[in-house]
Amino acid sequence: MEEITSSHFIHEIIDRDFAEGKVDHVHTRFPPEPNGYLHIGSAKAIYINWETAKKYGGKFNLRYDDTNPEKEDDEYVKSIYEDLLWLGAVPDGGVFYGSDYFDKCYEFAIQLIKNGDAYVCDLSADDMREYRGTLTEPGRESPCRNRSVEENLTLFEKMKNGDFPDGTCTLRAKIDMASPNMNMRDPAIYRICHTDHHRQGSKWCIYPLYDYAHPIQDALEGITHSLCSIEFENHRPLYDWVVDKIGFTQKPHQYEFARLNVTHTVMSKRYLRRLVEEGTVDGWDDPRMPPLCGLRRRGYTPSSILDFVRRAGVAKAFSIVDHSLLEHCIRDELNKISPRRMAVLEPVKVIIENYPDDKVEYFAISNNPNDETAGTRQVAFTKELYVDRSDFLPEKAPKFHRLYPGNEVRLMSAYIIRCESFETDENSNVTLIRCTCDLETRNGMPADGRKIKGTIHWVSVPHSIEFDSMLYDKLFTTPNLTALPEGKSYDDYLNKNSVKKLSGCRGEECLLEAKAGERYQFVRMGYFCPDSQTPGVFNSIVALKESKDK
Repeated sequence: MEEITSSHFIHEIIDRDFAEGKVDHVHTRFPPEPNGYLHIGSAKAIYINWETAKKYGGKFNLRYDDTNPEKEDDEYVKSIYEDLLWLGAVPDGGVFYGSDYFDKCYEFAIQLIKNGDAYVCDLSADDMREYRGTLTEPGRESPCRNRSVEENLTLFEKMKNGDFPDGTCTLRAKIDMASPNMNMRDPAIYRICHTDHHRQGSKWCIYPLYDYAHPIQDALEGITHSLCSIEFENHRPLYDWVVDKIGFTQKPHQYEFARLNVTHTVMSKRYLRRLVEEGTVDGWDDPRMPPLCGLRRRGYTPSSILDFVRRAGVAKAFSIVDHSLLEHCIRDELNKISPRRMAVLEPVKVIIENYPDDKVEYFAISNNPNDETAGTRQVAFTKELYVDRSDFLPEKAPKFHRLYPGNEVRLMSAYIIRCESFETDENSNVTLIRCTCDLETRNGMPADGRKIKGTIHWVSVPHSIEFDSMLYDKLFTTPNLTALPEGKSYDDYLNKNSVKKLSGCRGEECLLEAKAGERYQFVRMGYFCPDSQTPGVFNSIVALKESKDK
């Protein structure tokens, strides 16, 4: 796959801001809500904010948007921080919480009420939607809109004190019910919620809404460029309204970019949570899942994910990035750095009849042909070996140059062997292959110059370990999950064959020491890593070559 040079319009904006004297430094933030695990889409937002700050010598904050106590949990707080550090996106500007600013948000709300810019509204949620109007019809003013400042202050204090049940009233910004932008039609900025907060406990029963809290948090932290996904583009006027009405002298500015959409991938936290809760997948870190913890367990590296995001580019237009680009990034990286090992996923025994029963000899095999500094390892060779079942056919077939009766192949970095016969069970499954070995061909060519077309890998029976392999495919069968046909849901495209477990695999005995986080190329098979949850299991990361099946 050819090198991709991605555009970055945000950097063009920042360059212009510097040239025009609007800013003299850059300070960005990543503001996830701790209501789930970060996924591959989150990596784009992290990359854009972190990399932008890094490019301009600025600071990068992590700020948990924990203003919705009903859905948030410390479990997600911890996982988010771990994922950021794993990616290398260290928040050198500090780690903050939206809840750090609850007192300030409340003070500013009082200020808005006193200035006549906010009022307490007791319309029901259904009535508010009706009064709001439509895209083609202006909204109607709430009967509560012209309450006096004193009445609004009293009611807001009662809201804070817990005198009203959930949903009975809200604090709304007084803007313009006829605005063509629906977000500017007196949006709610505070709601009642009698739910304990994961950090604040029962201190509050009113909570600021995102569109109100977020610009305040940005301004208080000195954020210069508030970089967010495109769905907030129509919210920008409200963002600016809050900043202006409160009177911040240092004003952050919001800029939007397109979300990352990937083929065969669902980003919805709600749906992913359902898959976890219903046991469809093996937790949030299931290697088929898009959360970063799943990609990490699968064997993806931070650098491959960031490379993928970089190659996908930063733009405002909607697009879907092919999952094969992500696979290319990890494959390209692992090809350069991963140690090679021989592993037989579906083993069948080979007996070399002319090799001494008790002899063991060792072959020096390169750990990585792309890295001379990787050195070699000693691999044991014995009379009894395992080869992969796919490398044998009971009879000759067109373009098949591996083992079949009468044919010769080279055992990788070892001898040339010839298939003499084979045995099967009652179901015609091959159970044993009998071969002879050309003992004059140790790491060399036949003396008579005959050509050997096939080379296969192998492991010694007594000098190998047994393990299980998990072979993963895409979790969904259709590429575009952003626009499903009418009447269809994500469930209709779940891939029932997205995982296959192979038991009784055999590999070089040095794999016994393999640890979680290490990645290997199983020669001729693909890239694998030890599973972080289950000992004795290797997960498939990616195939050796790009699949033709998109």
